Amino acid sequence: MKKILVPVDFSPNSINALHIAAGIAHRSGAALEILHVNLSAIYSTPMSEYVVASGYNAVDEEYDKSAMQGLEKAKKELVSKKTFADLSITLRVEEGFLHTCLRNVAQEDDVDLIVMGTKGSSGMNEFLIGSNTEKVIRTAPCPILAVPEGTKEFTPKLVLMPSTLKSDQAGAFHYLGQWEQYYNFRVKVLYLNNPLGLSTDGSVEAAKNRMIEAAGLKKTDVVVTSGTLFEDDAILEAADRYDAELIVMATHQRQGLSHMMFGSVTEDTVNHSQIPVLAIPIGWREQ
Repeated sequence: MKKILVPVDFSPNSINALHIAAGIAHRSGAALEILHVNLSAIYSTPMSEYVVASGYNAVDEEYDKSAMQGLEKAKKELVSKKTFADLSITLRVEEGFLHTCLRNVAQEDDVDLIVMGTKGSSGMNEFLIGSNTEKVIRTAPCPILAVPEGTKEFTPKLVLMPSTLKSDQAGAFHYLGQWEQYYNFRVKVLYLNNPLGLSTDGSVEAAKNRMIEAAGLKKTDVVVTSGTLFEDDAILEAADRYDAELIVMATHQRQGLSHMMFGSVTEDTVNHSQIPVLAIPIGWREQ
């Protein structure tokens, strides 16, 4: 892993996610890029010829300057800790929508991981609007670690990985194999709804073994469940049952009509999970 991107809005939740990202950077040797997105700038475009544009520009410039000072302060607090003193850290302020800025910066700077704090979403707000994290998961060009409020530390010992064991998820297994080098965790593969039509005579275990051997994972076992109507509920129940500290999921990043019709199990899981969720785009490969 070479670079980790962290969006910071200066809330306690985002600062906590920054410290978790710093811990991952320390273990993996990655550089850290801290990004603040000026959301107000997208609403400050003059709507009338009678509005003086220069006034808006001055406000935006002052905001960006203040935001950069805030990032400098966050960086100073971070490197004051001995563990993070030698981290390579860059700061950046951009204007626009959060998910768009994260996608663009991640592409421009060849980012390997986005770490962001999340509050989740529920009820009608989830159905009609969704969360910022959902939009990032749907559009990001790299894996995303969603860190819920209240996450105290990130040193996972047991990881739950829901999977259909289809070949298109090989990249997610491979990426998880790299994380195992940083944390030496055990992986429990949750095989949901039997999409491959595998029998119960050991075929699931064999399919899992082919995946994990190719990925280089060392400590794994498999849990089988079928006939599950609400897959996100089954995932969260399994995570709670086995005291998992991280959920890892491959995501198809569905958008438009496909997303409206089929939704996203990954996004639903992120919205309701009390532990971090690592979402890995299908087909993504770390170079």
